[in-house]
Amino acid sequence: MTLFASSVSAAWRPAFADTRPEVSPGSFVAEIAPGVYAHRGQIALYAPANEGDISNAGFIVGREAVAVIDTGGSARIGARLHQAIRSITPLPIRYVINTHMHPDHVFGNAAFEADQPAFVGHHKLARGLGARADRYLSINKEALGEEAFAGTKIVLPTLAISTPTVLDLGGREILLEPQKTAHTDNDLIVRDRQTGTVFLGDLLFSEHAPTLDGSILGWMAVLDTLTKEPIQRVVPGHGGPSMPWPDAAAPLRHYLQVIADEIRAMIKANRTLSEATERVGLSEKSAWSLFEDYHVRNVSAAFAELEWE
Repeated sequence: MTLFASSVSAAWRPAFADTRPEVSPGSFVAEIAPGVYAHRGQIALYAPANEGDISNAGFIVGREAVAVIDTGGSARIGARLHQAIRSITPLPIRYVINTHMHPDHVFGNAAFEADQPAFVGHHKLARGLGARADRYLSINKEALGEEAFAGTKIVLPTLAISTPTVLDLGGREILLEPQKTAHTDNDLIVRDRQTGTVFLGDLLFSEHAPTLDGSILGWMAVLDTLTKEPIQRVVPGHGGPSMPWPDAAAPLRHYLQVIADEIRAMIKANRTLSEATERVGLSEKSAWSLFEDYHVRNVSAAFAELEWE
């Protein structure tokens, strides 16, 4: 195993440009680039019928080992991802990487404990997830029900990433880059250097209404930086599962800008938070699924941040 820090965050060039997914064995995942697989979760809220399968996940296969990126919203979904990996390769699962702390991306971790991988995350992930563990478990157990939630638990990172770090899967390097506060304060992106594929986690939403749990200004800044980079394809946290870059970022970046601009106008006019939640961003409603479930929370979080600009 090789593990070393990289001082150059984007010093790589992709080798492939084809973004057409191929259906893999079992159809739970698609091979979106050579050796890179992604699973598309449902655009939905937690419910017994979907067993917590409401976010994207994936894995990358090297000559010696496998790295998993996100594991789904329950131990059952994690187990299905594990089965998909085993239908493709017997190589050891060396890393399980979580792109951020939200339950729909980390609750499948338990299905990989027997493989004894390094559980990898942003250096702030353990603190954030640990502080919310009881609430996350309680709320989502109630949403899924006893049967669908069985076996689900919090598995905290054993390897914390605080600087750009390269993991070697055997002839295949993946670059992990911790981000400043954006979607959350513990966002981590995963780049496959060989194919130019980047797993963005919830730094990118497609179809599913965005959820702001960090900084709207930070999120826009991260997107502005990433859209200038030579990325061939991205895997969003929701939607997709393989999208061309930078086009995939445009709807989300527009949504965030609309929210910021309209909140600033309301603050300047001495309008209240209550008024903002009723008026801001309504032009975006038709563009996003689950808009009514998440939009008001986004406005509230953004208002609290922007009134102190």
